[in-house]
This record gives sequence, C-alpha cells and structure tokens, in this order.
Amino acid sequence: MLTTKPSEHVQRPSAPYPDEESIRQELQRILDNTAFKATPRRKKLLSYLVEETLAGRGRELKGYTIATLVFGRDDSFDPQTDPVVRLEARRLRHDLDGYYVSAGRGNPLRISIPKGQSAPSIERVEELLDSPPAAAADAPAPAAGRVFRPGWLVPAALVAIALLFAASVYVFFRPAAVATDGGLPENGASLVVLPFETGGDHPANALLVGGMATEIMTGLNRFGNVRLYMPSANAKSPPVTDPVEIGTALGLSYVVNGTVELNDGDKSLRVNARLIDVRLRRILWLGSYDREYTASSLRSVQLEIANAIAAALGQPYGMIRSADTGRIPDPETTAMSSYECVLQAYAYRRTLALAPHVPVLACLQEAVRRDPTYVDAWAMLAWLYMDEGRFGWFTQGTQETAYRRALATARHALALDGNNISALKALSSTLHYMGDYTESQRMQRKALALNPNDPDTLAQLGWRLAVRGGFEEGIPLLRQAIDRSVNPPGWYFHLIAIDQYLRGQMQEMLATAQRAAMDDSGISWSLVAIAQGALDHPEEAHAALVRMAEKAPLLARDPVAGYRVHQAADRIVDALVSGLRKAGWREVGTRGNPV
Repeated sequence: MLTTKPSEHVQRPSAPYPDEESIRQELQRILDNTAFKATPRRKKLLSYLVEETLAGRGRELKGYTIATLVFGRDDSFDPQTDPVVRLEARRLRHDLDGYYVSAGRGNPLRISIPKGQSAPSIERVEELLDSPPAAAADAPAPAAGRVFRPGWLVPAALVAIALLFAASVYVFFRPAAVATDGGLPENGASLVVLPFETGGDHPANALLVGGMATEIMTGLNRFGNVRLYMPSANAKSPPVTDPVEIGTALGLSYVVNGTVELNDGDKSLRVNARLIDVRLRRILWLGSYDREYTASSLRSVQLEIANAIAAALGQPYGMIRSADTGRIPDPETTAMSSYECVLQAYAYRRTLALAPHVPVLACLQEAVRRDPTYVDAWAMLAWLYMDEGRFGWFTQGTQETAYRRALATARHALALDGNNISALKALSSTLHYMGDYTESQRMQRKALALNPNDPDTLAQLGWRLAVRGGFEEGIPLLRQAIDRSVNPPGWYFHLIAIDQYLRGQMQEMLATAQRAAMDDSGISWSLVAIAQGALDHPEEAHAALVRMAEKAPLLARDPVAGYRVHQAADRIVDALVSGLRKAGWREVGTRGNPV
C-alpha cells in the first residue's frame, strides 16, 4: 500500500485512493515533461519506485536492491562506501519539488519521495479543495455596476488551489537540514515564497496574491540553485503568520513575502517583495515594482514582475548566493561542503585571480569525488580547468590538454543533466576558447532558452558575440544583463567599454571601465588606462598601467597575446594595443616602459 508522510497536525479525511491507471498516467506526465529535470537514471529510479509500490512491494524497497537493479551496481555494493542511492533519491526529491512548483502545479495527483523513505507518497490534489479557505468568503465584492473579467483568469480549480495556497502555505513542509554552527546546510539554501498580502481592496487582488508567489517560485526554479518548498496536502494550517517563525519551524534558510496592490485610478500595479534570512531574522533585500497595466496586459505585467523578483534572488550573483557566500566559515580552517565549493567557485569567477583558483579547484575536485552526481560542481570544475588553459596556469600538459579536460568535464555534467544551465554555459565557454564559435553560441543560446531571465547567461552570450565583432547583437544583451543584475561582475562591462572606444566615446568608456575595475582585474585596468590615455590624462593612465601589470603580467608583457587569448577579433586587438601605446605602454626592455 502506498504511504504518505505522517503529520503532527490534524488530518482531513482522505479522498478515495488514486487507482493504478491514474498513478501511471501521472508518472508518464512527469517523465514526458521537459520541466522535470531529472537525469535518465533518476527517471528510471522514479519509475522503479512507483511500479514496485504499485506491486505491493513498497515496504520491501531496500538500498541494496535499488543499487543493483536501477544503478547497475554489482553484488559487492556497500551503501556505507557508495552513497549512490541516498544521493540520487535526494536529487529525485528535489526534481519532483521543482516540477510541481512549475509545469506540474495543476496536475490531478502529486508524487513525492518523503525524506527517509523509499516508497513514494502519492496524493490527490482534490484533497486540497475539500474545504474552501476563509479568505475566499471574505474577499470584497466588485463595485456595483462593474464586473472584473480579466482575460487571464485561470480555471476555477487552479484559482481554488491558489487561494488555499494563500491561506495555508505554511501548513506542512518537508523539513530542511539547517546548519547549527552558523554555516550552511550541506545541501544548500532552502526557501519558501509565502503568499503575498493584499495591499488594497481591488477584486483581483485575491487572485494576484497566490499567483504572484507561484510565478516567483516558477522563475526561481529555472535557476536551479535553491531548494523550493511547497505545502503538503495532508494537513491543516496552524495559526502562524510571522514569516520568520514559519521559516524557523520548517528549517528553511530564507523566506520571501510581500504585498500586491492594484489601483484602478491610474491603472497601476505595485508589488513590494522582501527576502528574509530566517537564522539572522534580518531582511536582506527589498524590491519595489510599479507598472501600468490594462485589462489585457495585467497577466503579462504580473509575470514580468515575478520574473524580475526571481532573477534578483536566484541569479548566479544574486541575493541568495551572495548571502550564502557570506555565511561560509573560513575555508582555511573549515572543510567546505560541496555546495560551499560551488559558491566559492562563483566568487572566484568575479575576479579570475590565480590565488583563489588553486584552493577552489581542489575543493571542487573533492566535491565531485564525494558527490559524483552534483552537476553544478562538475560544471564549475569545467570552468576552472578551462581557466588553466586560457591563463596558462596548467602545471602539466599543454593548453590544448587543459581545454580538452574542461570539455570532457562539461560534457560529463551534461550527461548527468542535459538541461543544466551551468553545464551548458561551461561547455559553451570551453568551445569558444577552443575556437568553435558556432557551436559555442549554439550551446549558449540553448541555455538562454531554458532561462531567459538569467543575466549571467545573457552576459555570456553578449560577450562572446561582441568579442568576435558582433557588437550590434552582443552589446544590447550585455546591457540587459547589467540592468537585470543585483551586483554585476566587472567583465559584464568590458565589451561595452571597448565598443565605446571604437566609437570614439572616450568619456563614456572611462566611466564604464572604472565601473568594471571594481573587480580589480588586469583587463579592467587596461581599459581604464586606454580611456585615460585617449583623454590625455598621462598620470592617471600611468597609474592604471601599473595596476594592470600587477594583476595581469601577461598583458603588461605581451598585450597582443593577453587580449587574443580570449579569442578577440583582430580589429579589437589592434585597437586596444594602439590605445595602450597611447596610454604610455612600451614593450619590455624599451626605455621608459612604465610597467
């Protein structure tokens, strides 16, 4: 018999148990949907668990049997030394959570893998609807003589789900593991988006509040770097309204909540959102969004705002990753978890400096050994292998072997999850540095199609187009990435500054280059030097050249090679080297060389 996770709360009478045909139909819906991001072997695991449970063998499911029949382990399998079943079950649990907050949120059944169990839990969504929430009865009626009929209203069943979600989102969650030492949980950040509150009496607000939370979670799910939690259908809501108390009780890292208010007078929609650190009881981020709308555009405006909030929180250099990075204990005194290694890798990629490259590379190598199915760790490892090639940091072999190691690592990540955006970006970058520009751009466009709201994906595509001379398409993408970023890295600005230089916009170039130089990289300081030289500021140009030499000796010694290593078009390289000469740069050994 199929099992459901017990709850400490009062239970509602269950609806009739789902029949086998309905369960198999739900299983097939999951497996066929591209929003279910499980790897082929996790899909095989899900099918096996469901079929075994339907056959009445759910209580007999054992890790040894799963390892041998599903994952191909031999008779010598030892769960103490090979955690494949535990790791893959955990990832399958997250895959299902992600599916049901996006494409599967309207499905008639819900399949989950309760923590600590092998047998799946299968629930009817109708159980969510067995009693209407009080909020629905209390909703204000439309003004006399005026009926609100927006064309985007969802079917009645989904509206009821959204309203119940608004009334009872904090009912019963699968608990998240919380670090007790002030650091991060092993599996990374966990988050719930609570229903937004109504900031006015407009009749559509009751629909918007639940819909906004759902759309934000859908947007966050595309980034894939945070575990999202949804309520179970098998418990009633406790009378708790404090978001910090809700997050604390459920063991979550963060809570997102906010308000929604429609104004008929000026046809405006205002949404306020905030990110709360549960452990610190502190608001980390506040966002306010004001948009004009019409009856026909309200749905698109809501989606635009929800995606903007999700991007601010979930992007690679967004609020959640930044907050998590700040919570990492001193890596020199503390062994880091796999998730912390990935966070450190993103921090390294802001500066691309040699000093952090060495420990981060070692950390990621240990992470994939410890957790061989952690796709993001494999993807970031590919980046660091590629950097060994492009910056000449390899200690054995050649640049070509470093690139090939990066290529094999990125492809291994995609073999684990063909739609992993981090892995697609790593593959795209490696192909670019190996000179396969067409395939590189194809991979990057595939990543962008999976998540059009990721500014880092936008920036990488824009950068690769522009550095090959495609400024017309590349610069707008880079500007979009900057506009959507909370704290963009310096390299987002490099090609914009170069484009301004080629157009003769020297003051604009200087401002852009100085913003880029906040990352303190050699490339950024070279652009500052070029701009200062073009503006006839010799002292400022000299200071920037000295800083460039400290950060990037290759650029100081051979700027042609330093720029060309990034596969820059000849026109760009020639113009930049000419600009450095005007700024005061001279070849090594030339009298008066400032560097």
